[in-house]
Amino acid sequence: GNTFEDYLRILQSVPAANGTAAYMRVSSTVNSSKLSLAEKGICEGIECQSPELVIREQGLYLIFCYLNFHFPNCSKSPIDLKIELLVNGRVDSQTLSTFCASETCQDETFKTLLQLHLTHLDKEDKISVTLNHPEFLNDVSLPNENVLGVLMYS
Repeated sequence: GNTFEDYLRILQSVPAANGTAAYMRVSSTVNSSKLSLAEKGICEGIECQSPELVIREQGLYLIFCYLNFHFPNCSKSPIDLKIELLVNGRVDSQTLSTFCASETCQDETFKTLLQLHLTHLDKEDKISVTLNHPEFLNDVSLPNENVLGVLMYS
């Protein structure tokens, strides 16, 4: 299947509009709901400083966030997972998914969420991601598959 490295190679070979693109691995941070950026990835025409991406040119952007979650213990009660895409510290888009455990649930459970957001961004806008349950982000078995990406449309 496609992995972080596969997508990274593809994005490196296809120029984005005006060379503006970011594709960064994200991970959870201690005592914070905001995800941090890893050094590994693509960052062209955008400033990539953890925990935010800073836009350098105004325009129409596609922001996407792909996250894997791991529930080490089977829960009998529902868990709401919420991803918030923040622009300048304010929620610009959010995804809510309720994970409902069944009576026959296994010891471990995994879930993947994808959020896409098309928006106009101005110069110096800051993009970040928060989770309501960062402790469930799968940083262990799939650390390279948790990504935040931004592509500028021409």
